[in-house]
Amino acid sequence: MSRARGGKPLLQVPESDGPASGLRWHAATVVAGYGVASGQGEASPYPEGTIALQAPLFAARGLDLSGVFPGTLNLSFVDSRWQLSQPDASFEQLCWTDRHPPETFSFWRVGLRWRGRATPLGGLLYWPHPETKRRHHHSPDRLEVLAPWIPELSRCQDLELGVDPRRCRRVQPLRLQAQLLEALKFRVLASQQDFFLGFGIAAEPGSSLHPDQLHRVQRWLTSVLPAALDLRDDELAAVMQRAWTLYCDRPFGSNRDSVNPAAGLP
Repeated sequence: MSRARGGKPLLQVPESDGPASGLRWHAATVVAGYGVASGQGEASPYPEGTIALQAPLFAARGLDLSGVFPGTLNLSFVDSRWQLSQPDASFEQLCWTDRHPPETFSFWRVGLRWRGRATPLGGLLYWPHPETKRRHHHSPDRLEVLAPWIPELSRCQDLELGVDPRRCRRVQPLRLQAQLLEALKFRVLASQQDFFLGFGIAAEPGSSLHPDQLHRVQRWLTSVLPAALDLRDDELAAVMQRAWTLYCDRPFGSNRDSVNPAAGLP
């Protein structure tokens, strides 16, 4: 698969979908990686570098990486994780080393820009699937990018990564939890514990919600704060528990006549 969706070269910066740009740009910080992709790490078991070892196998399957530096650019995004879908290229169960079982890799076309550069630089988001990766795992806030060599990288200011927001979504859990808690505040203050009854929650939520309760909360979020659907189940339960603790100050059932925003949910 040498060409991306719509027949565009994979290393071409994604085109604009609107009057400004189809990309969503995110401030990024370049951080040190393990030195495994390039083979420059002292403890790397792959002196040639993993990219150099994998590139011929990708090429045999249609993905030409000859235009990129054989190492990854490690980018950090504070308090974030990423939800990735619909890659431009994907290769399942690639057997590229005898040191561990085959891995699955996916790629997305991205752009890089920084102060002083007139046009974005095309690159590829390189994603070894965590479920098939045995070692050298990165924290959820990190992404690896393949790009042509950037001589001035150490001097780049205001580096940003541009992604298709429909397929590469940045999730900021702390911000989402704060937004959800604020959305719950006046609803819970008005209805107290009765607010939670619409979700089937009759006692203070714990660290997890019953699947049926979770489903009802997610149905409610669809119309109130859809972005909060990106929260994990445990993060969502934590916000519900926090809202109960902060805003419920009357005995259970003392405000039966108040309006319940969650009423009518299945």
